Amino acid sequence: MNAEMQSDKSPAAAVKNPEPILDENVEDLTVPEAEKRKGSEAMEILDFYLERDPAAHSRMGVILTSTGLHAVMWHSMTHWIWRVVRLKLVARMIANIGRWLFGAEIHPGVKIGKKLFIDHGSGIVLGETSEIGDEVSIYQGVTLGGVTQTEKGKRHPTIGDRVIIGAGAKILGPITIGDDARIGSNAVVVSDVDADTTVVGIPAHPVTSKRAKSGFIAYAASECDDVDINQMAQRMRRLEKQVKELTAKNAKKNESEEA
Repeated sequence: MNAEMQSDKSPAAAVKNPEPILDENVEDLTVPEAEKRKGSEAMEILDFYLERDPAAHSRMGVILTSTGLHAVMWHSMTHWIWRVVRLKLVARMIANIGRWLFGAEIHPGVKIGKKLFIDHGSGIVLGETSEIGDEVSIYQGVTLGGVTQTEKGKRHPTIGDRVIIGAGAKILGPITIGDDARIGSNAVVVSDVDADTTVVGIPAHPVTSKRAKSGFIAYAASECDDVDINQMAQRMRRLEKQVKELTAKNAKKNESEEA
């Protein structure tokens, strides 16, 4: 009797009588929820690129021709090697290959949120401790740089969600760019930028405009403020008038002294 009980508990008996609990998870094993989620996220990314890039006409076109998307996908691999596998030298070497292929230098340590849009990725440099939020748009020639050579901690900017960074902009140091901010092309940003604020110039400064509008604006170009330019022109005219008045006054004074 004991021998029969032991035989029932043998591996062979277990194979003949599998646990019924496995049948309850057949659907999950066939189509895992994680795989569904990944597919949905991939479609969202492609649609996001179609929305932001008027030169893109189809999802397949984005997959095959968008160097910005290729650079982000390449970074996903190098970041995993950097953070999970912890082969940092290998990650750096693979990232360098990506720089040659796509023209964008993204350090494997950079933390990137969901749906980063990189248009014309050539010349982009994203430093090691940079952090980028969701749905951020970055154009060619942008630098997220560090300003210290001695400190090993946080050295690069933190970019909030839905920020637009125009072509050639430089954001330097461990500063924070608030959500929905817009950085004008060729601006040099060295201090924090508040949420929903547009900055332009060198050094970058906030501007206001009646034409400011919410939502996506390519290159943040239409956010450049005409009011500030007009004010500067008026000030220049006033200064020129004052110079002429002072010059005429000095000329009269000199004439009276000579007489």
